[in-house]
Amino acid sequence: MSGEGPIPAAVAEKELGNAAYKQKKFDEAHTHYDKAIELDPKDMSFLTNKAAVFFEQKEYEKCIEICQKAIEVGRENKADFKLLARALARMASAYHKLENYDNAKLYFEKSLTEHRTPETLSKLSDVEKIIKERQRKEYINPDIALEEKNKGNALFQKGDYPGAIKHYSEAIKRNPDDAKIFSNRAACYQKLAEPHLALKDCDECIRLDPKFVKGFIRKGYALLAMRDTTKARSAFEKALDLDPNSAEALDGFKKCSVGFGNVDPEEARKRAMADPEVQEIFADPIMRMILDQMTNDPSAIREHMQNPDVAAKIQKLLECGIIQIGHR
Repeated sequence: MSGEGPIPAAVAEKELGNAAYKQKKFDEAHTHYDKAIELDPKDMSFLTNKAAVFFEQKEYEKCIEICQKAIEVGRENKADFKLLARALARMASAYHKLENYDNAKLYFEKSLTEHRTPETLSKLSDVEKIIKERQRKEYINPDIALEEKNKGNALFQKGDYPGAIKHYSEAIKRNPDDAKIFSNRAACYQKLAEPHLALKDCDECIRLDPKFVKGFIRKGYALLAMRDTTKARSAFEKALDLDPNSAEALDGFKKCSVGFGNVDPEEARKRAMADPEVQEIFADPIMRMILDQMTNDPSAIREHMQNPDVAAKIQKLLECGIIQIGHR
């Protein structure tokens, strides 16, 4: 605003411009705002109103140009910070319409430094989401995804499950529509006794490819580890519907029905303990020490699961229902 206060004739022209703007008589609105600017060139609000007309006319470059001029006038004449914020936000909105999202973000942020409003915060959030999604899409590269997946497979074969997860995670970022990568990472989480994380990847795998048998099988075993036998049985049934000859799916289904289903838990434990492999695990003093540690301190399992031999034995006990890993 002018240091001498508003000029009545200029304010009158502004009000006529506002009335024309509301009636979408944009040329008429421009005429009145131009007269107001001529009468009082120190009042930035006349310029921001003119910029609003350009915005409605989809003349976004002109809108930005006038907003910039309005901000210069406002700063020179110590305009109210709310008017400065409004001009900056209008510039940002024009950049948004031009799909220049980086500048839109910049000017929304500048607007917020002058005056924070829920509307501007919301618009900034929307632009940030667009930028993030654009960056995600630009990062996608199926060729690099395949390279990372192969590196993950190699480490998985060596028993380096944390290392494999690192490469599978990168492969997912590079190709988030490949169901098999989610399945592979789920297998790593199962080896590391992280059934909740495995289940999450299995669900995403199945969403991407509802006919991928391995996804349902791994989901079934993740649910078994969580002692949710009803859902596990359903997962194995779905796998068998897709591939009736899948020995792995049939074996998982049997574990649900025999090891966990309606059988008394103590009876199921006795059957599992009759398994020579399970007996060998419990006969190993080091494994007994590890299992005791897991009972007293569940977080200790993370370190032990780095050892492929220990991980395999714990996975066996999980599948038999002898132990279970809760959500940590």
